[in-house]
Amino acid sequence: MSTEAAVFQGLSWNPLTDLHRLLSFHFMVNALEAGTAVAVMAGAIGWFMVLRRQTFAGHTLAVIAFPGAAGAALAGIPLAFGYFGACAAGALALGGVSADRTGSLDRESAATGTVQAIGLGLGFLFVVLYHGLLSGISALLFGTFLGIDDNQVLTLVVVAVASLVLLAVAGRPLLFASLDREVAEAAGVPVRALSLGFLLVLGLAVAATSQITGALLVFALLVAPPAAAQRLTARPLRGLLLSVAIGVVVTWVGLALAYFSIYPAGFYITSLAFGIYLVARIVR
Repeated sequence: MSTEAAVFQGLSWNPLTDLHRLLSFHFMVNALEAGTAVAVMAGAIGWFMVLRRQTFAGHTLAVIAFPGAAGAALAGIPLAFGYFGACAAGALALGGVSADRTGSLDRESAATGTVQAIGLGLGFLFVVLYHGLLSGISALLFGTFLGIDDNQVLTLVVVAVASLVLLAVAGRPLLFASLDREVAEAAGVPVRALSLGFLLVLGLAVAATSQITGALLVFALLVAPPAAAQRLTARPLRGLLLSVAIGVVVTWVGLALAYFSIYPAGFYITSLAFGIYLVARIVR
């Protein structure tokens, strides 16, 4: 039996047989390992993002990831450099916007939306300028689990560990500043530095997640699991762990369903994450 026939046979009635088939190909093992690293990172960082009400900033970084990847393809360099470079630059730009001391949320939202529009326009420009066959354009936007090699897995694991270490070090003051910015600032907490640092870590998470879900479906892992976890519990540690658990389950099940069907992983991950969030709202 050929590899393609084995992949597209579909689910059987024996879960153990399906699991064995799922792990029988190295590319699928890489996808699951990379997806797990991304889900853990996105679940933890996304929990703070939702708590800080910075989902619009996260969405803007996701849009900026698209021109980063398209620009990398145009320049002939690995897409990961484009993802991480663009998201880091976008985080610095958003950090400059949020550093405005006027306290105007409308002005900050307008500036963030402007950055998002520029990023999206640049992405389509890079796609047009690319004279080769950019067959992976749908993968840039909606994600794919095919072609994830060992080096990419290692890179995602290193980025995830580094991000989680930074989050653990700054977790308590970041939580304080997220819940009450004015009181935290009065208590001597470096609120502005924490805000910029968190945006950079969020940019790393978006860049890593985009390589699995695509630039337009990052919210499937960055928003839905943390939002569902915060609906189910108000305790920070329990909420963080629940957010990570939901993200890992959604990623594994989504990748498995994509493996046994003809539909993309991003569709399944997004649908499962949204379904869990709806259940969490109903339960509450």
